[in-house]
Amino acid sequence: MGAEHLSLVKFNRGFFVCLWVMLSLSCAAATYGSSRQKFEVKKHLNRLNKPPVKTIQSPDGDIIDCIPISKQPAFDHPFLKDHKIQMRPSYHPEGLFDDKKVSAEPKGKETHIPQLWHRYGKCTEGTIPMRRTREDDVLRASSVKRYGKKKHRSVPIPKSAEPDLINQNGHQHAIAYVEGDKYYGAKATLNVWEPKIQNTNEFSLSQIWLLGGSFGQDLNSIEAGWQVSPDLYGDNNTRLFTYWTSDAYQATGCYNLLCSGFIQINSDIAMGASISPVSGYRNSQYDISILIWKDPKEGHWWMQFGNGYVLGYWPSFLFSYLTESASMIEWGGEVVNSQSEGHHTWTQMGSGHFPEEGFSKASYFRNIQVVDGSNNLKAPKGLGTFTEKSNCYDVQTGSNDDWGHYFYYGGPGKNKNCP
Repeated sequence: MGAEHLSLVKFNRGFFVCLWVMLSLSCAAATYGSSRQKFEVKKHLNRLNKPPVKTIQSPDGDIIDCIPISKQPAFDHPFLKDHKIQMRPSYHPEGLFDDKKVSAEPKGKETHIPQLWHRYGKCTEGTIPMRRTREDDVLRASSVKRYGKKKHRSVPIPKSAEPDLINQNGHQHAIAYVEGDKYYGAKATLNVWEPKIQNTNEFSLSQIWLLGGSFGQDLNSIEAGWQVSPDLYGDNNTRLFTYWTSDAYQATGCYNLLCSGFIQINSDIAMGASISPVSGYRNSQYDISILIWKDPKEGHWWMQFGNGYVLGYWPSFLFSYLTESASMIEWGGEVVNSQSEGHHTWTQMGSGHFPEEGFSKASYFRNIQVVDGSNNLKAPKGLGTFTEKSNCYDVQTGSNDDWGHYFYYGGPGKNKNCP
């Protein structure tokens, strides 16, 4: 065998040894990365899923854990370690809080709560229902840190001087809004639909926003409504949700109870759980009422669902601008259009039909009200509307004796006028 051939054999052997070492190292790194991620996910799940006193299996596949009120994720917050839970607000927008009229758990007349899990059980007084977070839920997020959070700057900016802020991340809106005053709460009744979503990284929601600060890095927001979000929940069910942030969706806040912040006191309603039944096109309409207001005595922001269920509160210390009041209120719909395949997606907002189709076809917000400085509910003054692309999703306001101030909104997304 010639010297040249021997050196070639040595070279090949050395090359394959090097290749094997490199592959082994990269495999080891991948394994380490994978096990590290699994460890992080498990740690996060242990933080979120508190030991339950009872577990209920929902027909939609959710697991609802009944958690003692004092053990909920809110109390992982360092500022809430010694917090005394307020089991009722001091004031309601109609005046002093009245147990007979509104309470955490209305007695007497049976109130229908449209959540699927109630078919199989109920949480006892002193506990709160929590939708259990699973490994798959966290793995669908871009990172463990971002799980349960919205993307930055996903709030509609009706009169922005910075057009580059509009439509960031493909977020589109059709809203009514008021600004230019101090607002201490907002209320509306909105019908519930199950809009179709084209891609799993998109969502469709309908909600109330209470906003304070600028639309830059310091925006404070409290939000509540219904949403369809395959990424967050792993299905296309319509679900009740809340959200808050004090730094424009950067580091603070989250959906529902997926971080410390919101303190729930109600044992009947589960944040993030499915709402059923939903409205049908030219069929029965089902709606929900949401009220968010600032308690003049304690300063916390409270949320009420329906006519009788006070869900809980956001402690005032979570916020900077919203510690006093909101400077803008928005009601309406939001979708993510991922612009996949180079054109607008057919993700629907609301019913998926334009507002001009009207009742039983289009989605609506009715009896829109704001809470003033005297803690009274009143009609909004100077109600404006805003949408980035009215050919895709639109909004139309009106008022009458039955519905007060109202609007229809929504649309189909991709259509011949919305390519």
